[in-house]
Amino acid sequence: MVDNVENRWREFAAGAKTALPVVTTILPFGILFGALAISNGVSVGETVLLSALIFAGASQMVGLELFGQNVAPWLIVLSIFAVNFRHVLYSAAIGRKITHWGPAKMAFGLFFLTDPQFAEAEKRHAAGIPVTFVWYCGMALSLYVTFVLLTWAGVVFGLLISNPQSLGLDFLVPIYFLALVMAFRTRSLWFPVVAASSIASILAYETIGSPWHVSLGAIAGVVVAVIAPQKQASNDHG
Repeated sequence: MVDNVENRWREFAAGAKTALPVVTTILPFGILFGALAISNGVSVGETVLLSALIFAGASQMVGLELFGQNVAPWLIVLSIFAVNFRHVLYSAAIGRKITHWGPAKMAFGLFFLTDPQFAEAEKRHAAGIPVTFVWYCGMALSLYVTFVLLTWAGVVFGLLISNPQSLGLDFLVPIYFLALVMAFRTRSLWFPVVAASSIASILAYETIGSPWHVSLGAIAGVVVAVIAPQKQASNDHG
């Protein structure tokens, strides 16, 4: 019994340790969201509650931009869906690796399914290490608590910084996501999938605009990943 508890704590600690590098990337999101929310007339309690209930920095930013404008509610919902559509793909991919959790644990865990959470779980599975619920919670809860606290910090201190972009903190986010993408570079079809996703995303951004480029870029990458093996297989048979 003692050994079992100790193993669980080790797994939880390993997940929390995995979250440490990610904290630097959510730092600008949390603080900037807190500062922007207050400047847009959202109360302190409402701002912290938004981060606690939604836990999705990008869609929270989109919501802030649209809530104060004369925009139809359905368009706000659709815009946030466009930003978060990638999570549908994430859950479909990771769901096959956590079926041993059971429905209740899976539903709880998927609430915390962020970009880094998905990437680290994929890397763990690729290394032949089980994606345990305890490890997953160790990372997820560390990120969640940190993000909510950073939102509160942004509310309290964010407005003291007249130009947060001048600090360059927002550049940490693309650097981290680039590192996540490069971590999968040894997988088959990595380059064509990344190239298709990048091109589609840029074209969508220039023609349709944000936030649709996020979903369209993801869809383009999925289409290439689905079609390419079929072409390769048909060539092998031919």
